[in-house]
Amino acid sequence: MCGISGEVSFGGRPDAGAVVRMTEALQSRGPDGSGHWDDGWVMLGHRRLSIIDLSDNGHQPMVSDELGVGISFNGCVYNYRELRTELEGYGYGFHSNSDTEVVLVAYHRWGERFAEHLVGMFAVAVVDRTRRRLVLARDRLGIKPLYLAESGSGVRFASTLPALLAGGGVDTGIDTVALHHYLSWHSIVPAPRTILRGVRKLPPATVRVIERDGSSRDHIYWRPDYVRDPAHAGMDAGDWQEALTGALRVAVERRLIADVPVGVLLSGGLDSSLIVALTAEAGQRDLRTFSIGFDSAGGESGDEFAYSDLAARTFGTEHTRIPIEDVRLQSAVEQAVTAMSEPMGSHDVVAFHLLSQEVSRHVKVAQSGQGADEVFGGYGYHQPLARIPRGTAADAFIRAFADRSHAELAEVVQPEHLCRHDVSRAVIEQHLNAPGADTAVDAVLRLDTHLLMPDDPVKRVDNMSMAWGLELRVPFLDQDLVSLAAACPPELKVAQGGKGVLKDLARRHLPAELIDRPKGYFPVPALRHLQGAVLDQVTKALYSPAAKERGLFRPEYVEELLAQPNKHRTPVGYNKLWQLGLLELWLQSHGIG
Repeated sequence: MCGISGEVSFGGRPDAGAVVRMTEALQSRGPDGSGHWDDGWVMLGHRRLSIIDLSDNGHQPMVSDELGVGISFNGCVYNYRELRTELEGYGYGFHSNSDTEVVLVAYHRWGERFAEHLVGMFAVAVVDRTRRRLVLARDRLGIKPLYLAESGSGVRFASTLPALLAGGGVDTGIDTVALHHYLSWHSIVPAPRTILRGVRKLPPATVRVIERDGSSRDHIYWRPDYVRDPAHAGMDAGDWQEALTGALRVAVERRLIADVPVGVLLSGGLDSSLIVALTAEAGQRDLRTFSIGFDSAGGESGDEFAYSDLAARTFGTEHTRIPIEDVRLQSAVEQAVTAMSEPMGSHDVVAFHLLSQEVSRHVKVAQSGQGADEVFGGYGYHQPLARIPRGTAADAFIRAFADRSHAELAEVVQPEHLCRHDVSRAVIEQHLNAPGADTAVDAVLRLDTHLLMPDDPVKRVDNMSMAWGLELRVPFLDQDLVSLAAACPPELKVAQGGKGVLKDLARRHLPAELIDRPKGYFPVPALRHLQGAVLDQVTKALYSPAAKERGLFRPEYVEELLAQPNKHRTPVGYNKLWQLGLLELWLQSHGIG
């Protein structure tokens, strides 16, 4: 896991100073080394976190003069050993034991189709010196980020948005469509947009080829259909449990590949407990597990240690509890906001930041249970979808998911920042009405997994872990598991209040108390119930000269929220004041005027 950066120039030379600044801004993502490579028309930067091949042979950017290929790579390719063997069969030689070199050679062998051969999480920049083109690629589920700033003279790219800001010359005006999405979907702004006009994201499962003359083209290389596959005809519930267990077991085993120990973030919920069970089953010794808890607030408990302790005892892990007192939250909020590539209003972002800080003291790699709810229908709004026609999915989803209606946004946002039309509804309808997806449940799970999830839990996990040089791996987002789950009958997924088939297969591995329990999460009561120092931070941000000059929100709406800071909630329980305050905190922390 690492940080990448670079610039391709369409006419002159890349700005070496800008690339160096961008690379240095990625230091936390790669504390083990750095490097640059300038080929005259394109320049690559890299920060290294050593996980596979800890020697200097894995140094990046990696360049093969023989093959005419240079690369800057972020991520982990779990099938790199198998690919290496295959490529050796084609006559290629290798000079390292790294997955980076395998990706470089894979590009030389398969060209623009190289990403289709990779199993893992990645964002990669490949320089094809022979054809004078830059090739960018992102993994299938968008686990690893890649941001771009385009101009008439070239394109810059980096693993984080703040790194692009460090390079300079970015249009930092607010994208009004992105603002509409942010306020409609609990701060989610899906690719390709970001909250800033001058920065875009490469969408997941996309290869972009940028020619030296400035022309470019995209290729989407993976997209499950979410339909019933005839190959699975005749499978009953038990057969699906067996198939999915096998796929999840492979997913967990893939993510144990490393030259350093691999731990597990253990909340005590179904998803993380199942990962611990399968990791222990795979034979990993001295397994380290970690859980976090907070002070109670507003009548809400702040930890689930009873469940994580039970899972740790069951599988004999070396378990670490991480209790966090509210007094630490103010500074943690500031640090987490700084670490965000984009503003993320989920209450558990700060929890992940604090958890990653502590876990990074013990291991450099850990597995996490993110993605299971999206893949297996675990949210409350998934179950009612099983009872409605396919054509009504958009209305049902928007009613359950949207934080605010388009009409309400007119009461929130100043006129100059308000979209005339309901652009967020239009995006939802476009995706839900696209071909494929047999049922309303299928359509919404496809939307959740491939559009929304990469810019909510996935981005949260990447940003907060990499702020501390910790690589987090997500077995539930294994490409083969996701494809199989997409073909699974939706009624099996939404049964038992959600994740029914996952609960049933887990009964062979986990105590019943960890399965038949209320749905859990990383609770941070002091952020759900704003008070004290954190409320003061939000108030100060919204009343600051920068916020007033920016003029995003109507003053009367801000006053209404501040008058009763814990009254106004979204349908899924998010604090509306925190959404506004977090956006201003993020803009101000990154010096965006």
